[in-house]
Amino acid sequence: MLNIKSLFFFLALIWLNSCSGQKTELIALPFEQDLFPEGITIDSRTKTVYLNSLKHNKIVSSSINGNNPKTFLETNGHNYLSGFGMTIKGDTLYALGNSLPEGESKSILLLLQLSTGALIDSYSIKDSVSHYWNDLAISTTNQVFITDSESNKIYTIQRPSKTIEIYLDSEAVPNSNGITISANDNYLYLASDNGVAVIETASKKLLNKPREEYSSIDGLKYYKNNLYGIVNGWGEQSQNGLFKFELNPTGTEVLKSKKIVEFTERFRIPTTFDICDGYIYFITNTQIDNLDGNTNKIIDTNKLEPYGMMKIKVE
Repeated sequence: MLNIKSLFFFLALIWLNSCSGQKTELIALPFEQDLFPEGITIDSRTKTVYLNSLKHNKIVSSSINGNNPKTFLETNGHNYLSGFGMTIKGDTLYALGNSLPEGESKSILLLLQLSTGALIDSYSIKDSVSHYWNDLAISTTNQVFITDSESNKIYTIQRPSKTIEIYLDSEAVPNSNGITISANDNYLYLASDNGVAVIETASKKLLNKPREEYSSIDGLKYYKNNLYGIVNGWGEQSQNGLFKFELNPTGTEVLKSKKIVEFTERFRIPTTFDICDGYIYFITNTQIDNLDGNTNKIIDTNKLEPYGMMKIKVE
């Protein structure tokens, strides 16, 4: 049962979005309030949503309507770390994790079978050089591309190979976060500190000049010849939100952006999102600002609240 504070939270979100004219739905997710989810992905076949946890190094799931909550991967299962980007291809969940405490630098990628939860494969990297596997995209030929937000590197794995290679290392594309790939595999789109970068997959050439106004993007998705992204990195909250980035006909340049959802103070650091059956889904209140990444401790337990997942039709 929701307490009074939680009820006001959900009512306020509903009111704010009715005022903005957006046709949205807010779905309550009955997970523990100290989950701190960074990654989200949806199995379009079973209509199951998966969230990972920064604090508990685990993955949970529920029906897309919030019913039937389960633990999909137990804490530290298969050496999983604090959860970051996730995506689904076929019957496989790809889940990234990183060590959070300062002074450590370890990243992992797990491939888990959706139908059973069994481990299909795992990849990890640990060395003295700081790295931070943040998000990933997968081509139609099962080539995995992974951003490293602590460097200018993009890693790649050509499944089923066990080799982790550096695909790109360019100062023109620094500290990339979100990543997505075009439907024909021709282009990678990187949410870098300089803005959205378009990379020709085969040649690894940067095709555009990234613009700073299209920076501060976290999650990024390619969908029907356009890009969609959650912008959450600007100090001025009015600059943040869920955006559509219109591409030119060749898919090599961002022409303009349009804000789809305004992030008010009621939104507590949305991060990544997924698209399923023409709708965008994202967690409105990850609350990761209430978790100390160095100590893995909650800053203020009184500020914890239930998680809400927003559903909005793709424009």
